[in-house]
Amino acid sequence: MDTINLIDSFAEFKEHKNIDRETLMNVLEEVFRNMLVKRYGTDENFDIIINIDKGDLEIWRNRTVVNDEALENPSLQIALSEAKTIDPDYEEGEEVTDEVKFKDFGRRAVLALRQNLSARILELEKDYVYLKYKEKVGQIVTGEVYQVWKKEILVLDDEENELLLPKNEQIPSDFFKKGDTLRAVVIRVEMKNTSPQIILSRTSPVFLERLFENEVPEISDGLITIKRVVRVPGERAKVAVESYDDRIDPVGACVGMKGSRIHGIVRELRNENIDVINYTNNVQLYIQRALNPAKINKIEIDEMRKHASVHLNKDEVSLAIGKGGLNIRLASQLTGYEIDVYRITEGDEEDVRLEEFTDEIEQWVIDELKRIGCDTAKTVLELSDEELENRTDLEIETIREVRRVLKAEFDK
Repeated sequence: MDTINLIDSFAEFKEHKNIDRETLMNVLEEVFRNMLVKRYGTDENFDIIINIDKGDLEIWRNRTVVNDEALENPSLQIALSEAKTIDPDYEEGEEVTDEVKFKDFGRRAVLALRQNLSARILELEKDYVYLKYKEKVGQIVTGEVYQVWKKEILVLDDEENELLLPKNEQIPSDFFKKGDTLRAVVIRVEMKNTSPQIILSRTSPVFLERLFENEVPEISDGLITIKRVVRVPGERAKVAVESYDDRIDPVGACVGMKGSRIHGIVRELRNENIDVINYTNNVQLYIQRALNPAKINKIEIDEMRKHASVHLNKDEVSLAIGKGGLNIRLASQLTGYEIDVYRITEGDEEDVRLEEFTDEIEQWVIDELKRIGCDTAKTVLELSDEELENRTDLEIETIREVRRVLKAEFDK
């Protein structure tokens, strides 16, 4: 095998795969020395000279001249008679240096060397990719969709490295086809079967946080801090922000003039509804802002239980709860408080709180009804079976039984 071709091929590999010169040369020398040890039993008396740029590789062997009868180790010694064929002036005790040709190793040994070298270079490339993306965890990367499967999407970066976007890390309304450009955040990097596996996410709150950092200079400059992000991907998100400069309105800066800054983020997230909230240490005010757009009459805070009882007018309850309970659930996650909503009823002394029916209705069913703002019998009866089924996780049979029990109370 041609030595120059062997070195050229890996010099070209280095150029494309970003393996630094020193590392590649060390690997080349190590692989060649292993070959020398297998053939000669040692590599101590060999000099290896590599010039990657020129594609040159030379191996020189150094042996001590000994009397023909004293020759014991041909790898380290050379007989005087043989040394004189190289140069008649050689004498005992001198050192002879001669070049080892690749053809002397045989085709099988050279092929094995190339395979070992390929394996080592591949290991280096895997380590390079692993370390590169380990540092990118939590950062947004851009790639091209290469293959779309049922459970995941294969994405290639600009160096042809493979990245994976699992189905459960995709926004439900995401639709990508081969050749599309895709943006996502790196959430983890792990070794699987000795190969690095880079996992992306578009559903992580970190993805939304990084999008804000890219769109809002005040965040990247440290003038505005994102305190917390919670989201239901593709549906709704709440972002609490705080400014360390009284002259800067953090909410206005994040939204931008006429929504110019947030529109790009909303489009990237498939029209996800994003509420930007001014963070505060005042728990009552924070919960009030988190439940926006509902107008709250009164909040009762239980610090020990991390619980908040929110009282609203009848027409504000649905706004506080949101579609499918989304608004109140995200508000709870954002503030760290379990929130129960109660509607204020005027002149309705005949109504009965749901807690009065614990003997006939299981507590978890009552909790589910309270979650959507139904804390009294009449607030439940005001809704149809279909509305209750759509807004709660209750089965229709359970709903009908609950309504029967409640209705019986007023039929007495």
